[in-house]
Amino acid sequence: MATPQTTAVVAEDRLSHKLNLYDISMVYRTRRGGSVVAVDRLALHVGDREFVSIVGPSGCGKSTVLRMVAGLVQPSSGVVLLDGTPVTEPGEDRGMVFQSYTLFHWLTIQRNVEFGSRLQRMPSAERAAIARRYIELVGLRGFETAYPKELSGGMMQRVALARALANDPDVLLMDEPFGALDAQTRVIMQELLLDLWQRQPKTILFVTHDIEEAIFLSDRIYVMSVRPGRIKAELRMPFSRPRTPEIMVDPVFTKLKHDIFGMIRDEAIH
Repeated sequence: MATPQTTAVVAEDRLSHKLNLYDISMVYRTRRGGSVVAVDRLALHVGDREFVSIVGPSGCGKSTVLRMVAGLVQPSSGVVLLDGTPVTEPGEDRGMVFQSYTLFHWLTIQRNVEFGSRLQRMPSAERAAIARRYIELVGLRGFETAYPKELSGGMMQRVALARALANDPDVLLMDEPFGALDAQTRVIMQELLLDLWQRQPKTILFVTHDIEEAIFLSDRIYVMSVRPGRIKAELRMPFSRPRTPEIMVDPVFTKLKHDIFGMIRDEAIH
């Protein structure tokens, strides 16, 4: 439940950003009757069509924050607002892409991408056209009738991304979506994501352990502390768009990477 102070801040600022998290805490109960504070009094915001990443030590609550925005879990205290409205459950206005390949192995690529619009009872011709469009956008034209087991890991994540985008969410939530990919495929997927985002801008909240990835993709980065997760720093990226991987050798990029790594290292060893 939001405190009076939090309520006052929300009332003042609720329309300033697309997504707002105010004074969020998450406490998990253990089997033995104890409790674990995963996230403590965390606050962050994401502007409309902004790309924001969260980085931090393992176990700091990054994925928990994403799940609260998705409406999959409710915070123990505080409030999550999307367009000024509290998030209380999953909704079509949010799409999520996970690290694991969450595809239906018994469905073709076309059917996987159509899945959300089928649930919405969209006419078959319309949903098929939308699915084909996004399959082409992620570079998989010609694989419509293939099954997930016939694809590489990178290709399966392209399908997962196409499926999320085909539902036209206002906010795209991404939890280590490229974490299981090899280095070369990862960079290709990062460039693909930026290209899609620049063509059809979405509000993106992106969780990653990869500092280079966060700097390359983001407008801003939140650095979280060790558990219980709090915001340790908020950094705005100084690079213009569009971006190419060549910026990773820029001295400014290198210094940012060093500084963020130092913050996370300090948290992990103290």
